[in-house]
Amino acid sequence: MKVYFIGAGPGDPELITVKGQRLLKEAEVVIYAGSLVNPALLGWARPEARIYDSSSLTLEEIIDLMEEAVRKGQKVARLHTGDTSLYSAIQEQIEALEARGIPYEIVPGVSSFSAAAAAVRKEFTLPGQSQTLILTRRAGRTPVPEAESLAALSVHRASLCLFLSAHCLKEATQELATGYGLEAPAALVYKASWPEEKILYGSLADIADRAQKEGIERTALLLVGDFLRGRGQRSRLYHPAFSHGFRRKKDEASHHHLDETGS
Repeated sequence: MKVYFIGAGPGDPELITVKGQRLLKEAEVVIYAGSLVNPALLGWARPEARIYDSSSLTLEEIIDLMEEAVRKGQKVARLHTGDTSLYSAIQEQIEALEARGIPYEIVPGVSSFSAAAAAVRKEFTLPGQSQTLILTRRAGRTPVPEAESLAALSVHRASLCLFLSAHCLKEATQELATGYGLEAPAALVYKASWPEEKILYGSLADIADRAQKEGIERTALLLVGDFLRGRGQRSRLYHPAFSHGFRRKKDEASHHHLDETGS
């Protein structure tokens, strides 16, 4: 048996992956990030499963629970919000498990940035607009390298999704305005994919004030960039004048047809 780090998705219980749901149903022990993971997901767990909320536990206590279960031949489902590769603090758990010789596997999930894009009905990467997405956070108790400051990143004017910064939006928007400008379009998505999801639209000049009026101080993502205007060029992938390995452009297809028929 082993520990399974499972990306539980952004909130909607149906946005957990098929594999993640299967492993959650099979696990004898479930450890979930109670401050962020939707407790509705626990409905997939076995009635007799031992369930622990990790929000009140230390790393050492979490690893002890994992080790005890695996040594007994039990499967452990470790639920993290969104996708495990982003702001999930799994690396320190992985290193602790490896030090104790405990096997593990990582099961990716749907990130909240994907759910936020779906909520605002936009695509981060628009032809002729932006082909880069920046996922970042503002420095707080967890520092951020100086080269990755919001002011430094803003000069790229790429599509951007800001995590873990809803409590300091005023400062964050001022720093982002360095490169984007105050009139850059912005959207704040609160609890993306949850029943209480809320979306605020504005610009870097006013989105923080809008959030304050709504009382939003956590569990929200800030989206910034021209992709929110939805004015990119048409994709070449489906353009009739563009050919690729699976389709000839229309004039080529017509000539090919004429050659074959002799018309």
